[in-house]
Amino acid sequence: MINPEHSPPKYEYCNPAYEAEEASESIPEKPANCENEDPGPQRQQWGSPVEFLMSCISMSVGLGNVWRFPVTAYENGGGAFLIPYLIVLLIIGRPLYYLEMILGQFSGYGQVKIWGVVPLLKGIGYGQAVATWCTVSYYCHLMGLTVFYFLSSFADPLPWAICDPEWADMTTCFPSGGNLSAYDTGNGTLESSSEQFFIRYVVKQKFNIDDGIGLPDWKLVLCLLFSWTSIFLVQVKGIKTSGKVAYFTALFPYVVLIVLLGRGATLPGAETGILYFITPQWQEILNPSVWFAAVSQCFLSLGVGFGPIIMFSSYNDFRHKTYRDSTIVSLMDTLTSLLAGFAIFSILGNLAFELETEVPNVVKGGAGLAFISYPDAIAKFDAVPQLFAVLFFIMMFTLGIGSAMALVGGIITIICDEFPHWQRWRVTLALCTAGFGCGIVFTTPGGLFVFDTVDYFGAGFIIYVLVVFETIAISWIYGLNRFFKDIKFMTNNWHSPYWDLMWTLLIPAMLIVIFVFSMVQYKPLSYEDYVFPDALIASGWVLAAFALTTLPAFAFVAIIRQKEEKSFLKKVQKACQPTSEWGPKNEKIRKEWNTFSQEWRGGPTRMKRITGKRYIKEYKKYW
Repeated sequence: MINPEHSPPKYEYCNPAYEAEEASESIPEKPANCENEDPGPQRQQWGSPVEFLMSCISMSVGLGNVWRFPVTAYENGGGAFLIPYLIVLLIIGRPLYYLEMILGQFSGYGQVKIWGVVPLLKGIGYGQAVATWCTVSYYCHLMGLTVFYFLSSFADPLPWAICDPEWADMTTCFPSGGNLSAYDTGNGTLESSSEQFFIRYVVKQKFNIDDGIGLPDWKLVLCLLFSWTSIFLVQVKGIKTSGKVAYFTALFPYVVLIVLLGRGATLPGAETGILYFITPQWQEILNPSVWFAAVSQCFLSLGVGFGPIIMFSSYNDFRHKTYRDSTIVSLMDTLTSLLAGFAIFSILGNLAFELETEVPNVVKGGAGLAFISYPDAIAKFDAVPQLFAVLFFIMMFTLGIGSAMALVGGIITIICDEFPHWQRWRVTLALCTAGFGCGIVFTTPGGLFVFDTVDYFGAGFIIYVLVVFETIAISWIYGLNRFFKDIKFMTNNWHSPYWDLMWTLLIPAMLIVIFVFSMVQYKPLSYEDYVFPDALIASGWVLAAFALTTLPAFAFVAIIRQKEEKSFLKKVQKACQPTSEWGPKNEKIRKEWNTFSQEWRGGPTRMKRITGKRYIKEYKKYW
């Protein structure tokens, strides 16, 4: 519902054709004809702070934790990945989450219009939109797979629990829910029925795509259509609907995960898999590729760098306490990843025990790992495995809804911020239709190769670069002195030097170092011994280049718009100054912020040079 006290000023939609010299120091005057113009639609707000918190949890605690985290951990050595991941969450993930919450709540805009704070780098927002689109396209494919498994869960016996001659290789298949005493588990060639069901029946995977990716599977296309239709229905009314849905999507998955972990931990050999997951492999700690994977997982899991956090917080009350929520969500995200990791690796330990092999050799890994390991555990339930299968895939679908509605909502917010008179349902319908069309490529037999390419270049590579520019823009161009001032005004909280150190130095430095070293050791994407075709890898680089080209393109636009300046250097400097779009949207609060800014600047001028504890001490003394 709309909160009248914090609704936008009437002249927000009048598009004044000027910019304040510096938004943090002056307020643009109302246009003379503003009273006679249509103010446009007002921005929604959350029905309650709990809806916002649940939506953030639903977005961050999603497929990135239950599906992608175990996959990434398995492909990067289990315990070798866990330590870098936890370090990255503490040093990079949590500070960035808090930073983006502040940006969205303070400005009341999505991830593009917030860059009124530094117009020169507005391209960051559009680059994030490209990465978001890439991510949501394959998230919805994963949701489609869960729909397929959900419908298959009503069969008795479960189709992946047995070796069906229709799709199984009877010479290598052993039933996931059966007795292995009749099988020679030492020949090293056996595969579980859950693995063959996924590879041979569900996705009909090709093991090379030199002759093309094949035609879409009509069953998966229909499942994909159902996924996008669900997203449309959730998003069409905006946060009025999605906020209510978040209560279920945020809490229900924990019930199912705990049940699966309880079952997995009681299976023979489970402790071997769990130990593999938590035992550090110190020789891998200095491997840049492991750190690159840890940062990519952190970004995708928390949603940092993609824009949904900014979008969600833009619907907050201006005085909302963001620090508490950022702490809760980042903690819940970490615990959920660990919970999913323990569940998956206990199952992998059991498979290794049955096959008399090592955990790294159990399955092939890749995007389908979760659709192999989780169903394998469900097949081993002694009582009504169909019930647990149905509950599990409902959980997976709700996780997908929670993540996808945040990602799609971020893109919708970008469009609605730029074109506030457009009807939201039309924008949502157009986006969901386009998303469905793009996602069909993943339903082909070679779709998993495209999936991995989009995941690496679209969801990982792009965000690395954009987050570096994001932190530099706020910390070094806008300046932490002004940013801390805005935080103080909005939340009345002082911040320790920890945030100063993270935002200005450690985050950009760590990301740059990890990125450079990982690029030096870059190897073409591969599946087992098959290296992806050059054309597919080249398309990934084109995708990354397209997203990153938004940075220089919109920087050029911002510079040429500074027509009042003569020299190029002056134009650049002006393009780095906040515009009238930056600042509180509410007229009354904006005036108070302006007064606060003048008093802040009226304090001791040496404050800009004071850092650390003395910085905080001096400002507390001043106020």
